[in-house]
Amino acid sequence: MPHSDVMRIPSPSLVGFRSLANPRVLARLAGLAALASIAGCVPPPRAEAPPPPPRTVAAPPAPTPRPVPIAADWRDWPYSPGTWVYRRDARGSIALFGPANADASLTLRCDTAARAIYLSRAGSMATPLTIRTSSVTRAVSVQPTGGTPPYVAAALMPNDSLLEAMGFSRGRFVVQQPGLPPLVVPAWAEIERVTEDCRG
Repeated sequence: MPHSDVMRIPSPSLVGFRSLANPRVLARLAGLAALASIAGCVPPPRAEAPPPPPRTVAAPPAPTPRPVPIAADWRDWPYSPGTWVYRRDARGSIALFGPANADASLTLRCDTAARAIYLSRAGSMATPLTIRTSSVTRAVSVQPTGGTPPYVAAALMPNDSLLEAMGFSRGRFVVQQPGLPPLVVPAWAEIERVTEDCRG
């Protein structure tokens, strides 16, 4: 076979196989393969859940106001809300005490036909009323009047000294009944007017 001086150039495919046989190349390829396999195992990023809505904390309830302590002496107690109103009607006359545009808290009625004066307090409890004046303290029995709104009433004779004690009490008198707040009532002229209507 004749000798040829022409250099044989290895085919590109053989060069590639030889370079792949290089230990450095193989190590790099193994590293890339490992990275590719790891990348394939990483799950896709999850969409973040929306943040929970802010918690609304209810404001604590306002503290219940404490009742204002009253003085030991009833003559220093504040007046109950209201004012006296005097009226004449077919039965005689009446003095009403209480807030404006509301049912009366206390009434004093002269019934001329019965010749009696009725002291009435709003409520339905038939326990005695205690009347405190600057000169007299007395308990009086009451009966329900049977009307609406409910009242209980004590019948007094026109010449009962308790009526004058109420009318002339120093500044105020008090009507007390168990289970109800006391009524602190100014001693105004309407009390004496009703009394005089039944005495005349």
